[in-house]
Order: sequence, then structure tokens, then C-alpha cells
Amino acid sequence: MAGVLPFFHSFGFTTTLWFPLLSGFRAAYHPSPLDAKAVGALVREEKATFLLATPTFMQTYLKRCEAADFATLRFPVAGAEKLRAETGKAFREKFGMELLEGYGCTEMAPVVAVNSLDYDAAHSRQKGHKPGTVGQPLPGVAVQIVDPMTQEPLPVGHEGLLLPKGPNLMLGYLDDPQATAQVLKEGWYNTGDLASVDGDGFLTLTGRLSRFSKVGGEMVPHGKVEHALMDLMPEHGFAVTGVSDSRKGERLVVLHNHPSLDAEALIQNLVKAGLPNLWVPKRDAFYYVEQLPLLGSGKLDIRELNRRAQRLATDSATQGFRP
Repeated sequence: MAGVLPFFHSFGFTTTLWFPLLSGFRAAYHPSPLDAKAVGALVREEKATFLLATPTFMQTYLKRCEAADFATLRFPVAGAEKLRAETGKAFREKFGMELLEGYGCTEMAPVVAVNSLDYDAAHSRQKGHKPGTVGQPLPGVAVQIVDPMTQEPLPVGHEGLLLPKGPNLMLGYLDDPQATAQVLKEGWYNTGDLASVDGDGFLTLTGRLSRFSKVGGEMVPHGKVEHALMDLMPEHGFAVTGVSDSRKGERLVVLHNHPSLDAEALIQNLVKAGLPNLWVPKRDAFYYVEQLPLLGSGKLDIRELNRRAQRLATDSATQGFRP
């Protein structure tokens, strides 16, 4: 195991520290996942077969690591945030292997599902990897997709609220029975994530229930707007959230790291790409920041994103919009 994730986050603490300890195989560590050259050297020199990181960190390795650095890897796993198809394709083309996406949450200690290698034997074949999905649930872990309003189970292929359960489910939040009761119902954990399950049992994440804005009475998913923006400009970062609006209830705000962004051209391309009109941010919704707010794990810091977006939107309203 090449351990590069911080131990203060459940992903690194559980999967890169305790997994090799309890399973009895070697692990070697580097203190910063952002130090791509050192990570590449660690994998190469220790002949690591496992590398677990976020898609954001994997993007850095794509740019700064050589193909020979990752020659011994068998299980490069990305989790903690959505893996974009372009990143998976680039990883496959440069390193000659699939970047395996997984999904989990701290409350499930922390893995729910993960893609694995396809299994091939003399007379049988079992698919372990399906691009665009986060894989199949771990052995012993069950998932169900329910209607967010009625909590009724939904058929295969339908999008709904994701509820997992299994032996790795937490007992509850420490000294907080009220918060525990809100998310645990009859042994199922309410993740707050939206997903669907296909006929082969592969899980696809489609959004976050809390990452929506109600614009003019319609629910607009922040994640899908982000993906549309990044499809048009894959070399740059975008983070979408919502702020209150006196006319439509809420409006979208976009933080980006492109210092010379042409918002008008980008909006026109979003429309051409077929994004619904209410999902298209207005010209004055785009704000440049040197760096998007990220947690130490590399995951988008939603709380800081919301705080910063609200401050920028308030400042521009009082001072007048400045592109």
C-alpha cells in the first residue's frame, strides 16, 4: 500500500492505515498527497500495488508522474469525490490500467461500494468494473434506493435516495441520539446521496440531496451544473452552490479558478450543450478565486464554498457587479 491520504480523514485512516495492518501486508507512507513527484517515487521504489487517493490528487499524478512510476500498481482506487470520465480515460491511456472508483462515508467505516478487477477463469467471467459507476457493494453490505419523499423502495435503474446497511455501519454519533435518530432507520443509513442501481448491482451516484437549489420552483442539481462546466473546460475547476434570491428563491453562484474566463461565451456553450435554462448560471454569477475551497482530503469544502459564495454575492450586490 502506498499510503498518501491524511489520517484525520476516515478514507486515509481506515483504508491506508488499518487495512494493511489488519490484513498483514506492507505499507509505505508519504505525508503529503500533493507532492506528486514523491508519491510517484514511493510507488516505484516500494513496488506498491495499492494506491488510494481522491480524483483531485489523481489528476495531479497524471500531470507529474511518469508511466514507469505506477508500473507495479494493480489497484489504483479513487474515492471521496466524483471521478470524471475524462480523468479515468486519461489515467487508462497514460498508465495502462483502469482507475477504480469507489464510494463510502465515515458512518460506513468508510466503504460502501468499489469497482474491482474483472475475474476471468477457464469457464467463467465475472465483471468487477463498470466505468461511470462506483462499483458493487462490499460483501455483507446491502443498499436500497428509495423515494426521498415517501421512503418507498424504487425499481432498478431509478434515481433516488441511497440507503446502505451492513456490519460496518456505525452505532451512532457520540453523545448525540437526536442526530443519530435522524439518519438511522431500521438499520439503514440515510446518506443524503442520490443514486441508482443497475441490473448487475453496480451503483451510480447522481447527486447530493443537499446540493440542490430551488430556482423558480425547480430543483437544480449543483453537481450536474459543475460537470457541464468542466466538460466544456476540463483544465479548470468549478464549484457551484446557491444563494438566496428575492425573485426566484435561490440563484446559482459559480466559483472558478480561470483568471480570464469569458462567462458570456461559456454560458452560450452551456445552452448549446442542452443544459436547461434554469440550470444555466447568469453572467454575474461567476466569481474568480485563486483556489477552490478544499478539505485536507482533497474533497470540495461545501461549508466554506457556501460561506464564500454568500460573501462574494453580497459584496457584488452592494458594490455593483464586477466581472
